[in-house]
Amino acid sequence: MSAAPQIRQVQINIPHEQTTMQIQALAIADVKIITPRKFGDERGYFSETYNKQALAEAGIEETFVQDNQSLSATRGTVRGLHFQIPPVAQAKLVRVLRGSILDVAVDLRRDQPTYGTYVSAVISARDGNQILVPVGFAHGFCTLEPDTEVFYKVSAPYSPAHDRGLSWIDKDIAIDWPVDPADAVLSAKDLALPCLADLPDCFTLRR
Repeated sequence: MSAAPQIRQVQINIPHEQTTMQIQALAIADVKIITPRKFGDERGYFSETYNKQALAEAGIEETFVQDNQSLSATRGTVRGLHFQIPPVAQAKLVRVLRGSILDVAVDLRRDQPTYGTYVSAVISARDGNQILVPVGFAHGFCTLEPDTEVFYKVSAPYSPAHDRGLSWIDKDIAIDWPVDPADAVLSAKDLALPCLADLPDCFTLRR
């Protein structure tokens, strides 16, 4: 009879005050980069990737109701730019499980001085960072590596009747994408999205 396997126990202590996520505002301040802390030992690491209370203490009050996940097989895959109109407009909290992306948020709030401008950030599984895209923004990303998996929370369920989009190559917005348009991989739906100037006034995003 073989001996019972030896189980090595490893204890990792995580002081509560150290679980706070690092939160950084981008040039459009309502879009945030959120980087959860990682606590490592010889097994690997532990990371608290979402904490409603910690975000609320930082002034982020979104309540998320649905999780989505996508796999993009090819580098240079572009998804977006997408948004939903009220009453089911969506905020998104986006992170990468494998690979990396350039994530983009375009301000669609007509009453803001940043209307029609964008911010972008590299989000990667390696860095463990996330991007918070609030209501009032079109969102999209381009994969920087093959087989990239993206996971994101949304604050309202998907509604085909309220689903809208914006062209990823709108010349007036002039997003600096990391892929030549001729080489990018997009769905037929995303290729047909309108430019900002062609969006009807009813697309004004307000809760």
